[in-house]
Amino acid sequence: MPLSNEELRQLELMERALTEDDPIFAAALGGTRERRRYERDAILGVVAFVLGLVAMVAASTLQLTVLGVLGFVLMVFSGSAVASALRVRSLLR
Repeated sequence: MPLSNEELRQLELMERALTEDDPIFAAALGGTRERRRYERDAILGVVAFVLGLVAMVAASTLQLTVLGVLGFVLMVFSGSAVASALRVRSLLR
């Protein structure tokens, strides 16, 4: 027996509330879409980390302190993002 429109609306509201309250649990129940998003975030973080490393090497070669500092900051934030994405992805398995 199919659900009525009111039941479908209530189910959607409950799913939305679950996603807002506990996104990791909702993603684990939801399937692979969230897992792929975290994998993509991890890959983008690695690319950003490499760009930060290149910026630091270029800064030391060109003696540009500001570029070196920006490269270091990019490396720190992207490394943190990669660690977070991998930790959440492992929880979703």
